[in-house]
Amino acid sequence: MAEDGEIKVYVVEFGDRPHFQLQWRDPITRRLRTKSTRIGRSSLARDRKNAERLAGELESKLNAGEAVIPSKFSWQEFRKRYEAEVVPGLALRTAEKISSVLDRFEKEIGPQRLWDVDEKRLSAFVSRVRKGDTKTGSGKLSESTIAGHLAHLKAALNWAKLQKLIAHLPAFPKVKRAKMSKGGKVMRGRPITMEEFERMLEALPKVVGPAAASLWAFYLRGLWTSGLRLTESLELYWDRDDKLHPVLTGRYPMLRIPADLEKGNKDRLLPMAPEFAQLLESVPETDRSGPVFKLERNDGKPGRPASDRVSRIVGSIGAKAKVRVDAKKTASAHDLRRAFGERWASRLMPAQLMELMRHESIETTLSYYVGRNAERTAAILWHEHEKAADQQPRQTGRTTRHREAFLRPAPNSAPNSWPFCSPHGGAA
Repeated sequence: MAEDGEIKVYVVEFGDRPHFQLQWRDPITRRLRTKSTRIGRSSLARDRKNAERLAGELESKLNAGEAVIPSKFSWQEFRKRYEAEVVPGLALRTAEKISSVLDRFEKEIGPQRLWDVDEKRLSAFVSRVRKGDTKTGSGKLSESTIAGHLAHLKAALNWAKLQKLIAHLPAFPKVKRAKMSKGGKVMRGRPITMEEFERMLEALPKVVGPAAASLWAFYLRGLWTSGLRLTESLELYWDRDDKLHPVLTGRYPMLRIPADLEKGNKDRLLPMAPEFAQLLESVPETDRSGPVFKLERNDGKPGRPASDRVSRIVGSIGAKAKVRVDAKKTASAHDLRRAFGERWASRLMPAQLMELMRHESIETTLSYYVGRNAERTAAILWHEHEKAADQQPRQTGRTTRHREAFLRPAPNSAPNSWPFCSPHGGAA
């Protein structure tokens, strides 16, 4: 290999071979590689010149990543390098997702060499995760989840191509289009209403049992009033600087989020919604240690339930309360976050809402939360019109009822208009 890192291809001759050979050092394995030119060895200058021309062409393709001779570079060696050189620079949750995707790919396909990951095997992977496997316990995946898995695999193979571990990127199978919102983003749920949330609270004892109902009620109210993602909520601690934690001192309560736990991969000190601050302040100071949400496992083992288990329990609560967010899906933890964003969308400017929701891009805020509910906007318009004209609210029934439904609670509403609950049950 040349000193500048480029691959150098030479024309060589072997006494036991009738053709000129091309030889270079593999940049990955550091072994010499040899390929025949199919040009017979002779004393003619033109034959040597043609062999040197082929050497130059192969050298250019190798250095451009357009040609790689299949080697024994294993899938496990590739994964080890990718997880050592690329994954550590990504957010913690992204790293965990990549590990999960690669584990599932290995379980379904079992690639031995990196070269084995081709169009045929990628298509087989999609087919298998669509169906799931009851024998192995592998659940079937939705189209949007499959698309996410393929995106991570494609990013990994793109890196492999840049490293010249593979000659080209295989064609990836297409997945069905998921339902789209007007803003162009995938719609996998919707904001639930106050009435639906109250039904979920009523269904709690039937799902988690009466003994654990108060802890789970406090947790659901935390999701409802904070807008935290499920994984973030389980990383919320009272007294750990390396975790997401509330800062209740100072003029306004804040949330401090370390970069490893933040989707935007940045350390942030962000405003906390007043209703969430009031919920946290309802906890006695003597109880403010360890995780904020002290959920317990239901199998008798020590420690807290894992995030996937918490997600399933919240989903079961939504199912028991008969809260459906689309034709196939019942309310989930993320639908509580959507409800939080929907409530604040009518009170804040888009840039402020973006900060409160901790979106990395303003486009996400605009697509999901701004301008999506025409009826809510109409209620605000009528409210402002009547206030400016110094008129009494219309009593026709429909306008007033709809306005109140979409404006409740008002920005200056009293704290007790929100259904707070202490960790031990009862009103805060």
